[in-house]
Amino acid sequence: MKIKSAEFVVSNSEVTKCPKNNLPEYAFIGRSNVGKSSLINMLTDRKSLAKTSGRPGKTQLINHFLINDIWYLVDLPGYGYARVSKSSKKKFQKFITDYFEQRTQLVSAFVLVDIRHKPQPIDLEFMEYMGESEIPFGIIFTKADKLKPKAIERQVDEYCQELLKSWTELPPYFITSASKNIGKDEVLNFIGSTNEEIEELRANN
Repeated sequence: MKIKSAEFVVSNSEVTKCPKNNLPEYAFIGRSNVGKSSLINMLTDRKSLAKTSGRPGKTQLINHFLINDIWYLVDLPGYGYARVSKSSKKKFQKFITDYFEQRTQLVSAFVLVDIRHKPQPIDLEFMEYMGESEIPFGIIFTKADKLKPKAIERQVDEYCQELLKSWTELPPYFITSASKNIGKDEVLNFIGSTNEEIEELRANN
């Protein structure tokens, strides 16, 4: 799939204010400094799409970008936690969980992970939340240009082995580098083929 157009539509912190149409959405999320803005700019072939719409603090909001006039790329802020009273259980920011649990247009999320690091508890816990909430997601390993091929293979294998401790099946995953354009086609083709499946299902119903 080629991206021919990409435009900023809206930012907000309330799911009810997201676009009202029924276009499929793909949400990108990860910890701070994982390279999300760079990845989005690489995928859309825009130098500053993930920033040009921004005013200070906008990275704390749900950002919708309309792609090719047929689907939305949703840029979500980095996830974190806040303690729930009378419980040691941690929750992600409420408007992020509201988005994932209420947004029926969401087709898939992409959880971004820095490939240079060992599996981090916060990432694993977020993926566990996604699984428990039955929200489809894939993993995007970022910054692959920082490692040699053997090291990349080793890191991905370690991640997969960690996930298989609690998952019976691995989610789809992609190895990317924004600076080297690695993984661009794989991610976009995944979205493109998924959109085609959605159109086919709608046509048959």
